[in-house]
Amino acid sequence: MSSSPPDAAAPAPEFPPTLREVMLRGRWIGMLLLCLVVAGVFAWLGQWQLGRAIDTNPPPPGATEKVLPIDQVVQPGAYLDAPLVGQRTETRGSWVPGDFLIVSSRFNDGAEGYWVTGQLRIAGTAKPTSLAVAVGWAADEQAAKAAAQRLEKTADGSVVTVTGRLISDEGPVAPPKDQPERMDRMSPAALLGFWHDTAELSVYRPFLASTAALGGLDAISSPAPEEHSSVNWLNIFYAVEWAIFAGFAFYLWYRLAKDAWEREVEDFEDRHAAARP
Repeated sequence: MSSSPPDAAAPAPEFPPTLREVMLRGRWIGMLLLCLVVAGVFAWLGQWQLGRAIDTNPPPPGATEKVLPIDQVVQPGAYLDAPLVGQRTETRGSWVPGDFLIVSSRFNDGAEGYWVTGQLRIAGTAKPTSLAVAVGWAADEQAAKAAAQRLEKTADGSVVTVTGRLISDEGPVAPPKDQPERMDRMSPAALLGFWHDTAELSVYRPFLASTAALGGLDAISSPAPEEHSSVNWLNIFYAVEWAIFAGFAFYLWYRLAKDAWEREVEDFEDRHAAARP
């Protein structure tokens, strides 16, 4: 009696890789570490924006209404910090002859008119330093020009004290071609191009809107600035955006790994479909 040979061992069944197996491969672990670095940078940026969103030391209410010497508020050539825009300041100097200039498109309590401006040469500085001052408002250009002529007579070198609000430079704009001397923005940078005696001159970037009108002009309407909230919602929005970007870095890694897994599964199924009799 003969015995039949034992059946050959059946081949082990093949299965496609799982998503977890694909994610644990060296390539995807390396990409995950890269995503961690990117997400960490985004998280740091979000924390930085959040730190800037809340002013932990806001100025007390009414701080802009206290009259301060101008050198305690801003230095020549420096930008005016946002909390100090509208700060009432006081300074002493003398008017420079020939530099009472007119700026148009100035509104006073809703009425459009003109400002007369002057170059105030600050007294007691180590080097020549000037401040642009808006000295008053007029309803029409002829009245503004007449006031400028009257003010020229006061530019005799005598030292005067001027009090007003410091306001940031509005930025120069190109004048119309047929009116090269016209100015529609209150900009010390633009005024500097028309001033006299400017060799080695230091200039304040902001300008001063005088509290008291000079030369028979009307006083410039310059109310106290609104009290700002200690929370900057725009920076909070940016912080949320960085947090979303950090989360998206992980989602991108997951999506790429899943796409690679799905391709492998499709290839596996195609091979087995082709191998069937």
